[in-house]
Order: sequence, then structure tokens, then C-alpha cells
Amino acid sequence: MMMDILLVILSISAIILGFVGSFLPALSGPPFSWLALLFFFFVSGAEIPVWILIVTAILAIISMVLEWTIPAYGTKVFKGSKYGVRGSYAGLIAGLIFPIPMGYIVGPLVGAFVGELILDRTDYKRAFKAALGTFLGFLVGIIINFTFVLILSVVWGFYFFKWLF
Repeated sequence: MMMDILLVILSISAIILGFVGSFLPALSGPPFSWLALLFFFFVSGAEIPVWILIVTAILAIISMVLEWTIPAYGTKVFKGSKYGVRGSYAGLIAGLIFPIPMGYIVGPLVGAFVGELILDRTDYKRAFKAALGTFLGFLVGIIINFTFVLILSVVWGFYFFKWLF
């Protein structure tokens, strides 16, 4: 009984970390959400089929790969560099730390722009275009992660309430 309570607490904590991690690139959300299912799988009386764990594990891995490749792809499509991608992540962190209005959205865009200007200080138009590509790729990655975390949370919630009642 005590172990079940601990596993449920760990499971709920992992779901919360999954949602937070779906927005923070340093803390990938899908693996945490998948861990929530795994923790709950070991709770006495929980009826999560093994195939659900396998399928969601594969999807979590795919989601993680997309999280890191989509911003780079957006940068390539818009003729940017790795400086733009790195600047986007630095801008995200700055936007979260400093009380900038809409910092979570503005930070990555400004960061990508500054990153591109570090590479080439003279071409503002190219820097903006590349920053836009990096930023759009970053947003698509966040949307994919959040959607996956939301789906995993619904699956977890289904089995949680089935177990609870």
C-alpha cells in the first residue's frame, strides 16, 4: 500500500514535469510523461497493457528526436546557422528568467536573431529570416511535445480513474 502511494505520487509528479518539460528544451517533456505511465504500471491493481507502454515509449522517443531536429530544419529551410538555433535556446532561457512581457515567445526570436548577427553582423535581412525559421521550428517542436504530453496525460488519466474507481 505504501509503495502504491509512492508510485502514484511519482506518477503525478512525472506528469507535471512532462507538461513543464514540453515548453523547456532542457527538460524534455515526453519522457517524463512516459515515466508517469511506467510508474503507474507498477501500482497494484493498475491495468495498463504492456503494448500501451511499448507504443508510447516509441512515440516518446520520436517526439524527443523531433524536438531537437525541427528547429534545425526550420533554420536550414530559412538559410540560417547553428548560431540561430543556439541563440533561440539562449533567448528562451532569458525570456523565462527575466520579467519580459511575452518573454517565452519573444526570447527565442530575439535570441535567434542575435545569434545570426554574431555570425554575420552586416546582413540583417538574412539574420531575421533565419531567426524566423529557427523560431517557427522551435514553436512546432513545442506544439508536438505539448500535444504528445497531453495525449499521454489523457491515457494516464484514463487508467488512473479506472484504478481509482
